[in-house]
Amino acid sequence: MSDLQRNKQVVVDYYQTAFGGDPQKAVDDHFGPVYVQHNPDAQDGPEAFIGFVTWLRGEYPDLKLDIKRIIAEGDLVVTHAHLDLEPNNPDNPGRALADYFRLQDGKVVEHWDVIQDVPKSAANSNGMF
Repeated sequence: MSDLQRNKQVVVDYYQTAFGGDPQKAVDDHFGPVYVQHNPDAQDGPEAFIGFVTWLRGEYPDLKLDIKRIIAEGDLVVTHAHLDLEPNNPDNPGRALADYFRLQDGKVVEHWDVIQDVPKSAANSNGMF
């Protein structure tokens, strides 16, 4: 397996494990020696990440995260995903996420994200995903 394929696999497993309800396992399996967070609403470090995901799943126990695309180049992996906090609520179409991860030696060490609400209507028929 190439480094790019391995990095993609690490990010997918990390993301799905964390948001599937086990952020501690995601950190234990996939975080490197540091975790630098670029989202201005989040703190650095694994404890902050675990706390955020635990809080989010507590508030939205039915949340679903569906990775639509994944791209890798060098030490970066980018995912495009649909986060639906309330999948049983048709009035809330969820959010589109673009997450950028930097890996070092096959471990996640840095994260950036761009988050956009999915609109209920659009000027085109292309969809967010």
